[in-house]
Amino acid sequence: MESPDSATTGSQPGGDDRHAEVVAADGARALVVIPTYNEKDNLPGIIGRLNQALPGIHVLVVDDSSPDGTGELADQLAADDADHRLHVLHRTAKDGLGKAYLAGFGWGLARTYDVIIEMDADGSHAPEQLGSLLAAINDGADLVIGSRYVPGGRLVNWPKRREWLSRGANTYARLALGAHIHDITAGFRAYRREVLETISLGTVESAGYCFQIDLAWRTVQAGFDVREVPITFTEREVGESKMDGGVMTEAFMMVARWGVASRMTRLRRR
Repeated sequence: MESPDSATTGSQPGGDDRHAEVVAADGARALVVIPTYNEKDNLPGIIGRLNQALPGIHVLVVDDSSPDGTGELADQLAADDADHRLHVLHRTAKDGLGKAYLAGFGWGLARTYDVIIEMDADGSHAPEQLGSLLAAINDGADLVIGSRYVPGGRLVNWPKRREWLSRGANTYARLALGAHIHDITAGFRAYRREVLETISLGTVESAGYCFQIDLAWRTVQAGFDVREVPITFTEREVGESKMDGGVMTEAFMMVARWGVASRMTRLRRR
């Protein structure tokens, strides 16, 4: 039976070394990937909080040619970073959150990082809570999801309509896929590099927030150890959410397709 505050799915493909410490207490050997589009007002704050919470961690800002100058600001912040832990990747098109993350993952995997982390630029994910995700990685998890919907998870200043949409989407995905993850749409998560090297990133089609479901589902299917730890999710104070109806439609259709495919596979194996 799964713990109420730490859902675990799958086996541990890495064997006995799953419990080996892969990231230091200060975040060394880990990379935080932060996609940005018009986040100029939020970026300095989130970078500063990360540096204070985990002074050894590296950060990659993936900017989609923000017209508000976010990319230029990121370049300046990187130039001012004497420790060379802040990096910037410029993309020429705004073609979805998933594509931005895939570009960031590719950048990180081409280097020596052991853990790659997803985090929003808008302050909704608290850098001060990243340590709990990394602790679960060091405890043997392969993917750790910062969850709003396990005991101890909280939502702050989120409109009720968006909360119920989110809860409904997670319930739908959990039932359709049969995955024991309470917050499969969450965007605050940490992957061991072995996961991203295994789950065929080159075949990922999802571009919007469905990307989060897609990668978590692939991780579950590959037999990796997936856990959730509680976080506090705080609604952004500056800027606008990038969520829209098209994102929700994409997620609904793709989850239905994956669920049917999974059930057909299980039937064929009987």
